[in-house]
Amino acid sequence: MKKSQIILFAISLLLSGIVYTIVWYNKKAEIKESKGEETTQYIAIQIAKNESRSLITNSYGQVYPRTELDIAFEVQGRLEKGTLEMKPGSTFKFNDLLYKVNSEEMYYSLSARKAQLSNLMIAILPDIELDYPEEFDKWYEFAKQISPAEFLPPFPVIIDEKEKMFITTKGVMTEYLTIKSSEARMSKYIFLAPFNGYVVDTYLEPGSMINPGGRVARVANMDDMEVKLPIPTSLFDKFKQKGSVIFYNSENEAIGSGKIIRTSNMINSNTQSIDIFYSIKNYPGKTILSGQYVTAEIDNLISEKMCVVPTTAVKKDAVYVLKNHKLIQKKITIIGSKQDSLFLSGLENQDTLLLEYMKPNEKIKKYIGIERQ
Repeated sequence: MKKSQIILFAISLLLSGIVYTIVWYNKKAEIKESKGEETTQYIAIQIAKNESRSLITNSYGQVYPRTELDIAFEVQGRLEKGTLEMKPGSTFKFNDLLYKVNSEEMYYSLSARKAQLSNLMIAILPDIELDYPEEFDKWYEFAKQISPAEFLPPFPVIIDEKEKMFITTKGVMTEYLTIKSSEARMSKYIFLAPFNGYVVDTYLEPGSMINPGGRVARVANMDDMEVKLPIPTSLFDKFKQKGSVIFYNSENEAIGSGKIIRTSNMINSNTQSIDIFYSIKNYPGKTILSGQYVTAEIDNLISEKMCVVPTTAVKKDAVYVLKNHKLIQKKITIIGSKQDSLFLSGLENQDTLLLEYMKPNEKIKKYIGIERQ
């Protein structure tokens, strides 16, 4: 090997050693500096302050009629319309004639029986005048009031046993009761509105032949509405204690008020809430319709010590507080909410609350709180 090559090789080896030594020392210094660095993190905090507050709590529900029923008849025949057209959405008043069943045959049969009773009374009036002269006037008036087109008059009061036996043996009592039974059956040929309401749906049109028990239409009571409100389990007892609510429409106008009618005895598995059913009565000049969505507001529901915190600080009924530069989890109870804030109990005064819920990082040795104004 030439001398020049040996010198060049030695110089290259020396330079490589110098470069390696520099890199090694720099890496060692970097590791040493990293080990010696203090791992600190600054976090946003809030100093807890419990105060007595009156909390307005809202819940949302839909208006439904408390009473819905199917119109059906106990008799058979051809369906006829009443005094108004029955279509979905039509309204009616109490005692309006909604439907009737053709009763022409029944009417003539009943009229014939009344005429027969009238003839029977005319036939026995001379005997009554002869044997019971003091009772003649009442039987004469009874016979005079019997008309084929009218309901039978009240049956005369009988005190004397002989008179009673005479009337019975002549068949007057039997015929009278038979006709009264038919009159009662005649009332089943009409359907009068049992309340102020509206038509939900119709299943048959006038002119159809109906069978006993067949559905003709479905109607709902418009004067007796209710609202089902899902209430968080934590507020259930307080809602029951308050008892009444104010209802608002979608424009945030107060349209009515209501009181508790009944409560569910089970938790809704989908919402983890308990359903409370309220009556709803509209304020003067305000309209409440079936199917309408409303907001129920309860004022002064809660008046107790509580702390207001942002929703970001809470997760699964727990928060983190800063103590001695460490994050410590603390269980709380959510009392209510409003916009982006929560009302809760479980924090002590002067607790340092972490405003952004996060679990402690093992690499962070020291947390320093910065109070948010």
